[in-house]
Amino acid sequence: MNRWGIPDWLEREVRARDRECIYCRVPMFEMPAADGSRKSIATWEHIINDERIVTRENIARCCGSCNSSKGTKELSVWIESIYCKQRGIGKDTVADVVKQALKDGD
Repeated sequence: MNRWGIPDWLEREVRARDRECIYCRVPMFEMPAADGSRKSIATWEHIINDERIVTRENIARCCGSCNSSKGTKELSVWIESIYCKQRGIGKDTVADVVKQALKDGD
């Protein structure tokens, strides 16, 4: 289990699934870019902001920029934010796991 309480099996599964940000689709890395940029660093994300929900449907990887912007906002609110609009992030552009969360209601 990692320090965020994600079991090893789920961490492996999510790392394999989410190789790009689930929101903005930028390719992600484990370390900062050579220029020091941290935007593309992979971070752990609870799609629905409830740390008790540790499932493949709620645990994901997203870039540091999207994670910071989303913070504790509800997904349906954040997806309509200026941040998302400026970056072309919308209900139709996000990863399938996010589309499902939006469909199920957050």
